[in-house]
Amino acid sequence: MKIFGREHFTYLAVFFTLATVGIICAKKFAKTEKSQNIIIKIMGIILFLSIFASRLSITLYCNPPKWHYMFPNQFCGMSSLVLALAVIFGKKNNNVYHFVWFIALLGGILTMVYPDFLPQNPSFFYPPTITGMLHHSLSIVMVVILLVFNQIEISYKKWYCTLFGFTSYFTFGAFLIGCLGYDDAFHIITPILSGTPLNAWLMAPIYIVLYGTTVLIVELLRRKKSKKLKEKQ
Repeated sequence: MKIFGREHFTYLAVFFTLATVGIICAKKFAKTEKSQNIIIKIMGIILFLSIFASRLSITLYCNPPKWHYMFPNQFCGMSSLVLALAVIFGKKNNNVYHFVWFIALLGGILTMVYPDFLPQNPSFFYPPTITGMLHHSLSIVMVVILLVFNQIEISYKKWYCTLFGFTSYFTFGAFLIGCLGYDDAFHIITPILSGTPLNAWLMAPIYIVLYGTTVLIVELLRRKKSKKLKEKQ
């Protein structure tokens, strides 16, 4: 299995096609808030099942199985889990969304483009491989669905959610390393790419800058749109 190999490009083509068709259909046919909420909750359950299957496959393919590996120790895995639970149990525009939507979207896209775990087995359908690809893919779709249905109101006023979110991740990562014996968690110790300085302490400020820039652009576009509406009136 190679990154940018035939299987990788085939998966991306299939995923992009199905995701685009699914989102367009959801937008077209789910006109009421009730129908939209049903789609969102179903997607949340599917996302939860995909990350559960991913962690279970990683656990069972250890010899012997290491059950504490059921706890996600990567940004993407934890974000898929947090996003799924926020969708299933949370309300519209809840504070958890304001931390997790951007990291789930960004992490999902980056992993789809460069899935570094792809070469772990000759088969694309090796359970840790296919379930890993699925939960990253579904996290992208989940965020897009939330944005399409206006379930997240992106605002700079919710900046503090990012601070609390990263603090929670790092605290949980320290627990996994110190108490459960993980070699690393959330790249607190080792970089995300070997040979680079990209550990959590560098990625966090980079992420905050990217998130802040995105929120600023959204805010400027919102104000511009509001100004045009007032001028028309």
